[in-house]
Amino acid sequence: MPETVQATEKIADAGEAAEGAAASSTSTQELLVQEGDIAGDYLEQLLDILDYDGDIDLDVEAGRAVISIDGSEDLEKLVGPRGNVLESLQELTRLAVQQETGTRSRLMLDIAGWRADRREELADLGRATAQKVLSSGERVRLQPMTPFERKVVHDAVATIKGVHSESEGEDPRRRVVVFPQ
Repeated sequence: MPETVQATEKIADAGEAAEGAAASSTSTQELLVQEGDIAGDYLEQLLDILDYDGDIDLDVEAGRAVISIDGSEDLEKLVGPRGNVLESLQELTRLAVQQETGTRSRLMLDIAGWRADRREELADLGRATAQKVLSSGERVRLQPMTPFERKVVHDAVATIKGVHSESEGEDPRRRVVVFPQ
């Protein structure tokens, strides 16, 4: 086969692959939007049952559907101590989405800005702990955390040169340990 025909076929194959990747990206985005819509409907029904006022905002960030509910002070009851109720509602919402779509959801739920505020606190904790480890040369074990909390701390520690972090233990006692390098 002449080289120009082979090159033309390779270019066509690359174009088809790029179209497939773009279609896959679009379909993934559409699936995440669908997840958000299903979750929003589920949570709206929950708020109606509880007679709580709340504005539901749907978004897609970092490859996952993100649902935020803001509004009345009643919503704080849906967060619970250390976000325990929020974690449970997130799991129930994920199950509702899974029941509708047939696939496991990784959606993230935030109520009354609790998760956003907690993310800031944890990032500060991660950076402060990393600085402490840098100055002392000693490893530091943090309190047990949820997967969400550990990820935020790991990400914050990763921004500081000279230290690294690992998770140890089993849930629910799994924790972050920060080590000097």
